[in-house]
Amino acid sequence: MAYNFDEPVARQGTSCVKYDSRKDVFGTDSVIPMWVADMDFKSPPFIITALRKRMEHEILGYTVRRKEYFSSLVEWISRRHNWNINMDWISFNPGVVPALNICTLAYTEPGDKIIIQPPVYPPFFKAVTDHKRKLLYNKLIEDNDTWKLDFRDLNRKAGEGARMLILSNPHNPVGRAWKADELQQMGEICLKKGIVIISDEIHSDLILPGYKHIPLASLSEEIADLTITCMAPSKTFNIAGLSTSSTIISNPELKKKFDTVIESLHITGGNIFGNEASIAAYTQGDEWLDDMLDYVKRNVEYVLSRLRDNEFITPVPPEATYMIWLDCRKMEMEPAELNKFFITEASVGLSNGSAFGPGGEGFMRMNLACPLDTVKRAINNIENALSKLR
Repeated sequence: MAYNFDEPVARQGTSCVKYDSRKDVFGTDSVIPMWVADMDFKSPPFIITALRKRMEHEILGYTVRRKEYFSSLVEWISRRHNWNINMDWISFNPGVVPALNICTLAYTEPGDKIIIQPPVYPPFFKAVTDHKRKLLYNKLIEDNDTWKLDFRDLNRKAGEGARMLILSNPHNPVGRAWKADELQQMGEICLKKGIVIISDEIHSDLILPGYKHIPLASLSEEIADLTITCMAPSKTFNIAGLSTSSTIISNPELKKKFDTVIESLHITGGNIFGNEASIAAYTQGDEWLDDMLDYVKRNVEYVLSRLRDNEFITPVPPEATYMIWLDCRKMEMEPAELNKFFITEASVGLSNGSAFGPGGEGFMRMNLACPLDTVKRAINNIENALSKLR
């Protein structure tokens, strides 16, 4: 590898949510933090170089996004995901989660029904309920060591007057990289009912070797016509603190509605450093990303090998993201008790599966975007704690 992902980086005291919020989240700052979805790897050197170069000009005033901001994203998506988009389909926003809320405001009214597919990323719930919309659950189906979409239930829920569906593609937390036929079937159901789909593809670049990301809107013009695709370099290159994201909307009417809301909130400006980082990421990031994914894959394989025969925890092999979904139901603990066990007995801070909604109870999500030594220490702690249950 050209890059050193084994290097430990001290993050305490940098206003870092993952480390500096441990006391608030877990009640102690002594846990190994493997919860919130950012990396313990350094942001890529080509991004740091681009930011330093911009700092040489010592005026940080109002800025615009130059053409390269848009063209670099267009070329990246074509190169990495075989989807050809136009620059005028792209709208800036300060993050995928803000984009989900903007879409709720743009495409629905209070009281409207919105479908989500739990267990799923917790902000999906609040993007609906915070704006007085109604949640419809199209729960994923658990099938052996993987998870599937429930099309029969989706067809029923679509017939209940749903106006919008929020899709996690790839899926967080279960780690599925949805296949083309799965997405096609979902898209056709939404087409029949005129349901707008918000496709959260923030993890689209984090596809583990052997799998592929399919942008939902790449399937057909008809499906693209009702799809808002949300992407960002933040998860991919560990630059979430730069608050830079994009939506891709080929339907002019839907794009106008989105832009109207974001402009009314006066949040279209973004920041100089996010612009520069995004361009550097999408023009120079291929080798770094491939190396990083190979490293994460080895971390995944290590966890699978250590826990494969464990009597209490069954890891779900991920196809995408740098998280792994741990089935802890054999421990026979309620969510609060399970969370406490990992904190107090194993000194590991994970994301409690119950936070991901129905179907997440009894699971924990572990972040593996960290040096292998961190993973080893965490698994050792967990196995030692589990030995006391025997």
